[in-house]
Amino acid sequence: MNRTVRPLTSLDPKSFETLPILKATVAASRRLAELKGVATAIPNQSILISTLGLQEAKDSSAIENIVTTHDDLFRSAAFPEMAGNIAAKEVRHYAQALRAAYERVGRTRLLTNASVIEIQAVVEGNTAGFRRLPGTKLKNNSGKVVYTPPQDPADVLALMTDLETFINDDSSFDADPLVKMAIIHHQFESIHPFYDGNGRTGRIINALYLVHRGLLDIPVLYLSRHIVRTKNDYYRLLQEVRDKGVWEAWVLYILSAVEITAGEAINTIRAIHDAMLSYKHRIRDGYRFYSQDLVNNLFEHPYTKIDFIMNDLQVSRLTAAKYLDALTADGFLYKHRVGRSNYYVNVALAGILAHAEETQPAP
Repeated sequence: MNRTVRPLTSLDPKSFETLPILKATVAASRRLAELKGVATAIPNQSILISTLGLQEAKDSSAIENIVTTHDDLFRSAAFPEMAGNIAAKEVRHYAQALRAAYERVGRTRLLTNASVIEIQAVVEGNTAGFRRLPGTKLKNNSGKVVYTPPQDPADVLALMTDLETFINDDSSFDADPLVKMAIIHHQFESIHPFYDGNGRTGRIINALYLVHRGLLDIPVLYLSRHIVRTKNDYYRLLQEVRDKGVWEAWVLYILSAVEITAGEAINTIRAIHDAMLSYKHRIRDGYRFYSQDLVNNLFEHPYTKIDFIMNDLQVSRLTAAKYLDALTADGFLYKHRVGRSNYYVNVALAGILAHAEETQPAP
């Protein structure tokens, strides 16, 4: 039987202080702190937000069966006006929502319902806000209804207000932030406050909450790839809390996801850092037109183009094309054509992202 979604103030924080949870929290926190330090090795943080944000957008959307490829996604980012792939457009909207919400949380130092509504609006491209009609009934693979979210709009609003307080006020629930993140994610997905986009919005909230609590400086810890790999466990454990009130297994799942995903992010960021240094030294030694802005451009845009170089380096179209063609000739970039325009693929970065997708690091 589904239990009614209850306010989080009804939970006892001491019930989450089991030995397995405490041990898993220490391991996940240690790996997350390592990730925070590694991320500072790349001074231009926008590179990681752009590159890993697109990666997260792709993986999070895949959970909702919105599937695209790196190639479609990065071409869509470079040429949004030409993007014919609907999935790539939706993934790009997710990345835009993540960045906009990160900037808002940075300004306000709060993760409010207004932020959540803004995230969903960008993800879904509408301004419907919280549900004012009965919500979707969640079904299993055989079509059987396994969970019915709160149906009364007043209940949705009350529960989201309670969740907003839980996120921003630690005085009423004394628990480790990672444990709280697990609870927040479950509560949000159970409230299911929007007509659509709940899963993707909820996963953005995870990343922002870690920044909000100071565990990370920028949103570079994303759980979506782990969820894709363990999708059955994810939905099973979500449901067990609803049916039986079994929290420990759910919290342990999220803590393990944090530890594993942080390890993956550490490996990817270190590889990006090494590739940036290699490009920096080789371009500086071989070309008079070297600049750090040029290197930053090549790593902020996995698929760059002449217009990006013109804007970032303040050079003419002819000069930008000359730079890119020279780097292509020496193997730094691949040159491709779309319509009447060219785009240039960062060879090293494309290889790193492809490798990150294919491998699963040890925790």
